[in-house]
Amino acid sequence: MSIGLRFMLGQALICGLIGFRIARADAAGDAPIPPGTKITTANWRQYQQFMPDGMVALFQGGQAWKMPDDAEIDVGPTIIRPLPKGYAEATEKYSAQVRLQTLAGGGHNLAGYVAGAPFPNPGGPDAGWEILADNWFRYAPHLTVSTPEHPLTDCAQDGYGNVSCEQEMYVDRWLSHVTDPGAPMTDPAADGRFETRFGMVMVPEQRKYTTTLSVYFDDLTRLPAAYIFTPAERRVMQLSAGARCQPSGGGDMTADDYRYGFAGAIPYFSAKLLGERKILALLNYATPVGIFPANYDMPLGFPKPSWGKWEVRDVYVIDVRKIPSQAEGYCYGRRVMYIDKQFYSALWLDLYDMNMRLWKVAHLSPQAMAVPGVGMVSNANSFSEQFWDLLNHHGTYDASFDATGHTVLINSQAPPEYSDIQKYSSPNGLSEVMR
Repeated sequence: MSIGLRFMLGQALICGLIGFRIARADAAGDAPIPPGTKITTANWRQYQQFMPDGMVALFQGGQAWKMPDDAEIDVGPTIIRPLPKGYAEATEKYSAQVRLQTLAGGGHNLAGYVAGAPFPNPGGPDAGWEILADNWFRYAPHLTVSTPEHPLTDCAQDGYGNVSCEQEMYVDRWLSHVTDPGAPMTDPAADGRFETRFGMVMVPEQRKYTTTLSVYFDDLTRLPAAYIFTPAERRVMQLSAGARCQPSGGGDMTADDYRYGFAGAIPYFSAKLLGERKILALLNYATPVGIFPANYDMPLGFPKPSWGKWEVRDVYVIDVRKIPSQAEGYCYGRRVMYIDKQFYSALWLDLYDMNMRLWKVAHLSPQAMAVPGVGMVSNANSFSEQFWDLLNHHGTYDASFDATGHTVLINSQAPPEYSDIQKYSSPNGLSEVMR
């Protein structure tokens, strides 16, 4: 989901390099799964070593959620695009000065971070946490917008197959650690803010103009701030920064599940590197036309083959947990994240409850797109994600495209009015929504 809108309602409610190369998967140069392979419910066991645990669970079919009988994963070549030039240069220039600090409560923090990947070569006993930090500071464009004319969609499905959807305009802005050409690394108006995420409901009518703002800070020990404007009350409320487990209103994601897989304050989490794997991922897909459930294989809501070819990606697998001093009352016992080794985005999540039962699984698909002045990147803030609650038989389906197939506008593609930091990146801007 764009900024955790339903969660908030529930509380109050490295480039000029545009080309690509095909990755060599092993010493012989042979792909681990030959392009053209079709994986189905009949032959999936031959390929389960390339599946996250949660995907295996869906194919096994022992839960309420399972792969539809006609589910199909069409495998293509693995495409490795270079990281944006600015991001790669920042990594090379600044990463040597980054230091990991151990905090009194047992967590970690960063010192000396400026921009790029803080730990391009993670290793040692803290490798898992270094990878988590790389995920937090993965490349993203400094401005991503979905306009009211082409809003993104958020849908939920219950165990009876009932579907409800919202459409919202959305503004995601990076105010510091920016590496895009022509943009300041730190905006003069940043005021300690790292990233802001603004979203306003456009549909349905009865929720129209309900608006939320999430603020993430340069000080990583500071919990993200959340604000909401509700039309009925005509006022802005700040929500509790500590309420990180409240489910979304009608959805299955908590506040820590947003920001494309993880939005928790990383100093309060440990992360252990479980290993490195190759998994199937859907990155180079064509934007489908239609709102969920169109172009999804139902009743699970899995992307149909028409989306595009899956590829085999090299990932780090990390086990993320709240540090003991912060763990009491937390919703998840562990969060297993499958982080792409090349561009640091999460591609899959396995979420366990406090009794270590597999509770939720999530398929995350950052869509490869062209960023103005940068070139093709594998993570451009255009995405699709599906969260399945295996224990309660709920599903949540979020995507940054509208019913006509339009996706987000990036950096200079966005109309000039969305450069208004006061309006779209501050709590005061929420009070202007209905003026």
